[in-house]
Amino acid sequence: MNRQYSAYVICLTAILAALVSLTMACNSTGNAVPTDIAAGITDIPALKIREGMLAQADDWAIVQTEVAQLREKIAKNPQDYKSMLYLAAIYMQEARTTGEHPYYYPAALQILDGILAQKPKDPDIQLQTLTSKASVCLSQHDFKQALALGQEALALNDKFAAVYGVLVDANVELGNYADAVKMSDKMSAMRPDLRSYSRVSYLRELHGDYEGALAAMRLAVEAGVPGAENTEWCRFTLGELYRRHKDLKNAELQYNMSLQLRPSYAFAQNGLAEIALARGEYDRALTLSEQAAAVMPEFSFYETQARVYQAQNQPEKVKSLTSDLLDMLSEDRKSGHNVNLEIAKIHLHLGNDAQKAKILAASEYAKRPENISINELMAQIALAQQDKVAAKAYLSKATRTGYQSSETIELQKQLSGN
Repeated sequence: MNRQYSAYVICLTAILAALVSLTMACNSTGNAVPTDIAAGITDIPALKIREGMLAQADDWAIVQTEVAQLREKIAKNPQDYKSMLYLAAIYMQEARTTGEHPYYYPAALQILDGILAQKPKDPDIQLQTLTSKASVCLSQHDFKQALALGQEALALNDKFAAVYGVLVDANVELGNYADAVKMSDKMSAMRPDLRSYSRVSYLRELHGDYEGALAAMRLAVEAGVPGAENTEWCRFTLGELYRRHKDLKNAELQYNMSLQLRPSYAFAQNGLAEIALARGEYDRALTLSEQAAAVMPEFSFYETQARVYQAQNQPEKVKSLTSDLLDMLSEDRKSGHNVNLEIAKIHLHLGNDAQKAKILAASEYAKRPENISINELMAQIALAQQDKVAAKAYLSKATRTGYQSSETIELQKQLSGN
């Protein structure tokens, strides 16, 4: 799981809040839904029933009730765009909560594209729809489309903080870091909260400011509601920051706290598995990661398990899990999710096939040559193929902002001959 994704997630809370406000305003004034459209949207995807621990989570009953009510409103009025937008936002959040990305993102897009196809005249509806679709595009790694949609939304209203969140995320992924910082500054000035603090944190990390990144992510956690999914994602991300910089004690503290507040939070459970793996506690790491995967089908959990087997020198089990991972990502790809980088990393780190990794990574590099993460991966691939000249060039681009990670440090050591 890339850290960038945390920003896409917490963008949803801003969209949901704005939609609730719009809906309440409409209900309280008694205004009718705009009637400038001849036809509405009637083909609304159903809610996918949760299973296991997720079905026992406190929010599940609320989600079911809200979705049932929204679907009833839409059935009665196929032009109830506010209810459609709210439903799409819930589906986007369900994708995050359950890991059912191949179902929920296309479902949300179906609703959002249906609204846009009707060309509603209400500027608030246009703004919310464009921003919501941009958020889905970010989650599916269609970053150029997300940027275009964000810019279109910004032209409608430059006072909506969620639009700046979309523009921060899209510019980060496209490697436009100066633009990302500008958008982040505007967002923070407009609404200093969990959503803006988390983006500040990531941008500081990309610029080599580890302590500043920690401070901003702590503010993000403090600004959220303890136990809420978006808050616990921020707490998990804070733990990941600690873990990536070898502070396992503080990382473990954050993961455990998250599980106390949200027992079904699988990402924190897998975070504990990563700590156990780093400590050489392989059986514990495997158990913890399997428990996380039993809660939700997140591919990174299975990737953790494969690395445990790799550390235990069990190549057949690594091969089997690698095949499963590729199948999972293939399903994501069929649903419209660009997973080239994820597949490239699996080929390189688990399959030891640098050439397959290079083909996929190079296709992404062609689209986003300034992106730090892609340059870091290209450097790893080049080094695996004994091309130190290319590795140094890619590494130089990956660290041009001052960014440092365990991977870049290891690459620097290998390229210097230490």
